Amino acid sequence: MSSVLQDLYSKIKERKSANPEISYSARLFERGTNHICQKVGEEAVETVISALSGTKQNLIEESADLVYHLLVLWADAEIEPEIIWDELLRRGGQSGVEEKSQRSNNK
Repeated sequence: MSSVLQDLYSKIKERKSANPEISYSARLFERGTNHICQKVGEEAVETVISALSGTKQNLIEESADLVYHLLVLWADAEIEPEIIWDELLRRGGQSGVEEKSQRSNNK
């Protein structure tokens, strides 16, 4: 699964220098971090709405849009997917309640 995401992430990074008139990814990068964040938020809301009232296919499509825009955000912030996978692995050995408690204690 992560190879699909890694391949998509690599393509997104390549598009940073592409022509924004022909590349949606390049257009997102050109519009900046605020716009990318807005798109992630929009896609998250659309995904939630699909989960609550849409079809399974609609949820699949909106989830794909959300993952794509999240990868664009990571590329914009120069965060490689492996860093996220490592964080998920680190959390894998403990309960979610314990992990959240530790995070809130560190803030």
